[in-house]
Parts: sequence; structure tokens; C-alpha cells
Amino acid sequence: MDSYVSFPALGWEIPVREWIFRIPVGDSYFYVRWYSVLIALGLLLAVWYAFRRADEFKINKDSMIDVVLVCAVFAILGARLYYVLFSDSRELYFAEPLSILRIWEGGLAIYGGIIAAFGTALWMCKIKKVDTLRMFDLAAPGFLIGQALGRWGNFFNQEAFGGNTTLPWGMSGSEIIENLDGLSYNPTLPVHPTFLYESLWCVLGLVLIHIVSKKAYTFRGQLFSLYIIWYGTGRFFIEQLRTDSLYLGTMRVSCLVAALAVIGGVVLYFLLKNREEHLPKELFAEEDAEKPAESAEENNEIAEAAEEETTDGSEN
Repeated sequence: MDSYVSFPALGWEIPVREWIFRIPVGDSYFYVRWYSVLIALGLLLAVWYAFRRADEFKINKDSMIDVVLVCAVFAILGARLYYVLFSDSRELYFAEPLSILRIWEGGLAIYGGIIAAFGTALWMCKIKKVDTLRMFDLAAPGFLIGQALGRWGNFFNQEAFGGNTTLPWGMSGSEIIENLDGLSYNPTLPVHPTFLYESLWCVLGLVLIHIVSKKAYTFRGQLFSLYIIWYGTGRFFIEQLRTDSLYLGTMRVSCLVAALAVIGGVVLYFLLKNREEHLPKELFAEEDAEKPAESAEENNEIAEAAEEETTDGSEN
């Protein structure tokens, strides 16, 4: 068996490879890889979910598709640039700029994709005249769908794993052993399947946010805020187990971004909640205050019209 993933405590050994099939192209091959297929499938399922619920969020479906398609492109670019900027090999990338475009060689960072996607959505929602906060709320469960499924691409690539563990679900593999060699870990021992932790965390978040959207959706931006808080919290702890983190000095970049995301998400949640609770009431109060005055004016007009009719009748 050339390439495999194993779970020693469970007695499992699974043959895996990065690609599903390959197509001969000249002297080489074009590979259709699991990672790409799973990312694409995650995107399709996320769009399907959003399409099914667009009417509930008062989002035009055609406009939603336009926003999603543009955001998907920029999300991939953002994920790549984020990885390049914080990679130990960034000097090599900048020395050969065209290598930055070779995404199929690996190197995408989910946080870069998320930031780029939501940043692009701000712009696209303005162009397409879509309610931005409702669109973000609709997108939040979709992101969790895509992330939960996409993480399984790491399984086939044997990447995004953690340090050694004695837990029953600890995993190993041919590529894992090779990648651990030379690091301060024991390559003969199992490691944390951190890709699985994050996938399950996203599935649980999806279920909870879906329930909130059905039973307790009270203000625009609520689901988006909860998504930021939920994903940031999970990623902060899971990232500390990983052996392939991107660093800024001695700090794990994803841990820093995750912590800022949680803080920002909590602040955003209460700001938007407060806005929804107070702004509409003030507007309604102003409308109610105007109604009596309008009614009084209407009554006066009716009375004057009746008086004129009486006068006209007397003259005749």
C-alpha cells in the first residue's frame, strides 16, 4: 500500500491518495483532486441551502447568485494570498510571482477566504442592492457547510493534523509520518485529527445556527455574528493543536485572528441587537406622533367641506 491513513487504536488502515482520477496531457497528467472536488461540492451545497431559504430572508435569488459567484472567486484568491503572506516560503513566492497562482500545488488559508468573501460581499451587495446584513445571515450557515465538507480534503491530503496523542481516535499515515520527521514530535505515534475536530465543530455550529434562524431569529446580523463567534472560538483552540500553523513572529496567526474574531463578533452581536431594539421603536414612535395631527387635519377638512355644502344648499 503506497499511501494510507491509519487509526492504530481502532485497527483501521485506509488506502488514500490526493487525487480521484487523472487525465493524460502530453508528457504529464491533469489531476482531479479530492480537495478541489470537496471544496466545489461544499460551495454547491451552501448555495443550495441559501437558495432554498432566500425567500425567508427576503433576498432576491438572482441577485444572491450573482453575489455568491463573485465572492467565490475572490475567496479563493484571498485564501491563497493569506497563505502566501504568512508562509515561511513567502520570499520564494515573491521571487517567482507566477508561483502564487499555482493553487493546485497547495497552500490555501481558510481565514483569508472568509475575509475576502465577506469583504467582496459588502461591495457586491451594494451593487446588486441586496440587504447586506440579511445576506450575511443567509451566508453564515452556508460557510459552515462548505468548511465542514472542505476539511475532509485535508484527510485525503494527510495535512492539517495536530501533535501526538494517545486518544482512541488518534490517526497516522504514510504522509503524516514523513511530515513529522524532523519536527519535535514522535512520527511513530498517532496525532490529533484536527481536520476532523474542525469539521465536527462546523457541523454542530450549522445545526445550532439553523435552529436559531428558525426559532429565535430576532435581528439582522444575528446569525452572522454567531457564526464569527462560533467559528473563532473553535478555531482558537483547535489551531493550538496543529503542527502546520502559519506564524507571525512567534505567534500563531490563526489564533490571533480567531481571538479578534470572537471579540469582534460579540461586540457586533450586541451593537446590532441594540440597534434593532431601539431604532425601529423610535421610528414607529415618530410615525404614531404624526398620525393624530394628520387625523385632526383630515377631520377639519371634512368639517369645512360639510359646512360649504350646507352653505351652498341654503343659497340655492
